[in-house]
Amino acid sequence: MNKRVLVVNKFYYARGGDCVCTLNLERLLKSKGWKVAVYAMNYPENIESEWSQYFTSEIGFSGVIGAKIAAAKRLLGYGDIRSSFKKLLNDFRPDVVHLQNIHSYLSPILAKLAKDFGCRVVWTLHDYKLLCPSYSCLREGKPCELCFNDKSNVLKKRCMKGSFVASVLAYMEALKWNRTWIERYVDFFVCPSAFMAQKMEQGGFDKSKLKVICNFVDPIKLDVLKNMPTDKREQYYLYVGRLSEEKGVKTLLEVASKLPYRLKVAGGGPLLDELKIKYANKGNIEFLGHQNASQVSELLASAVVSVVPSECYENNPLSAIESLCAGTPVIGAKIGGVPELIGEGDGFIFESGNKIELGENINKAFSCQWNNEKIKEKSIERFSSERYFELIQKVY
Repeated sequence: MNKRVLVVNKFYYARGGDCVCTLNLERLLKSKGWKVAVYAMNYPENIESEWSQYFTSEIGFSGVIGAKIAAAKRLLGYGDIRSSFKKLLNDFRPDVVHLQNIHSYLSPILAKLAKDFGCRVVWTLHDYKLLCPSYSCLREGKPCELCFNDKSNVLKKRCMKGSFVASVLAYMEALKWNRTWIERYVDFFVCPSAFMAQKMEQGGFDKSKLKVICNFVDPIKLDVLKNMPTDKREQYYLYVGRLSEEKGVKTLLEVASKLPYRLKVAGGGPLLDELKIKYANKGNIEFLGHQNASQVSELLASAVVSVVPSECYENNPLSAIESLCAGTPVIGAKIGGVPELIGEGDGFIFESGNKIELGENINKAFSCQWNNEKIKEKSIERFSSERYFELIQKVY
């Protein structure tokens, strides 16, 4: 029997991986004939929605003191978020509320409101916020798990943006929305990787509430990748993603600068300008900037190999999934959920941050005889919306 599902995410446009997954889920459920509503924060870049009249007001963590106070109240679940969400619950009357990325700009109070209304509450975890108050499980550029069992470390180490005030707010948020409180109002946590589920269990969460369901590729994009030839490879390798410290892009570029192969870098981020200047004289490194979905698909389908050099606890990177669905093998760092995606014949795994091993794997990738069609075929089945739908129905 088809259910009525309310999908919740803090933004309602393709801002990042969590937003892409939200939009994909909405389209998937609608394609199956299910009734779907959405809830988010009002934001200028949101796409149009018939449900936007219910969205909560926009907040931000910079600007005048009044704006900062409103943002702090939102963190703790106060303000118009309660009334606007209750109105949507009453008008739409969902069977299931599926939470996505809701911290900061929305609030975990939504889980309680949904459960009190009588809904089944499912929460897909796109980051480590429930374990690490600063989201990333990183401290001084290295993986850190100090807050898994003692959230006061975010305050002691000033992990939130290096700011005492921001870290105080993050600590207050972690105390208010603690594990015991959250588990009371959430029926199941969807973990896109087994690594995420393992870390949640390590942080004390009930194993029976953790369901591992990998993200899927949007069917429209999957069709594009499916129809792209696998035998027209150009002699380059590819990085797709954010140019920031934790993504390991500095390590990759240092290695790439000493290799003879062409590297194409697709994406923007805080390191873009710095890296473009540093490698301006390296003719084998090309910075493409932000690329749209169609351009990324074409780049993936023509590359010899793509690289995911992360130095943080990646959860379930879409860049790796889409690469495999294009029939393009992946060289992935052995960290987070990355290794789970790379099976035999799909690429290579290297120790995160190990420049020598990364370089060796890139060399090996260019001398390998890859079965691109086989990589594509099995990946399209593995990361299909049909497979996801089959699994998520059981959770609903």
